[in-house]
Amino acid sequence: MIQQPPDSSNNPLNLLRTKLFIPRPHPDLVDRLRLKQQLNRVFEARLTVISAPAGYGKTTLLGKWILERNLDVAWISLDERDNDPVRFWGYVLAALNSRQPSTGQVALGMLQSPQMPPVESILTSLLNDLILIERDNMLVLDDYHTIDNPNIHQAIEFLLLKMPPQMHLIISSRSDPPLPLPQLRARRELIELGPADLASLTTKLLHS
Repeated sequence: MIQQPPDSSNNPLNLLRTKLFIPRPHPDLVDRLRLKQQLNRVFEARLTVISAPAGYGKTTLLGKWILERNLDVAWISLDERDNDPVRFWGYVLAALNSRQPSTGQVALGMLQSPQMPPVESILTSLLNDLILIERDNMLVLDDYHTIDNPNIHQAIEFLLLKMPPQMHLIISSRSDPPLPLPQLRARRELIELGPADLASLTTKLLHS
């Protein structure tokens, strides 16, 4: 069973906790062993990008795979309002903290400071926490195409390139994210699923 984020009244940033829930798989999803095998390689990569237009079943594929593997995953369903850096990183910290309660506490305090330090300082604190987690862990950013703030992209790049090897980032988007994909591709630290991979995945899906 997929663990859901704990119900907590300690929510100083007024975050919508349901955005941290993993959507239930769509019943019309066609079972595709090859796609699941590709997703199983997530643990070999620093970044996995699932990029395709709406209707290709990106979110459904991820949800079904996570459910079947019974994975403990930090998940965020993004939208346009998350282009505010404080809100965006508040969700990231809340998602990771919901899976590992000791993670990101100091970073969250820094984020809420009246004189917030540079984002890289906040992420450095988070990275130091992530180093202490020995097991593989994943952060899913669903609907990343809704993010168009270059400062957030730059900070994600910092996080991505500094993450410990047991941390894996999965991005689901309608277009390739503005991140150093060629660099990661050359290092074999990137797994990519595109429209051609997902083309025959769905039968009646209208949304992704």
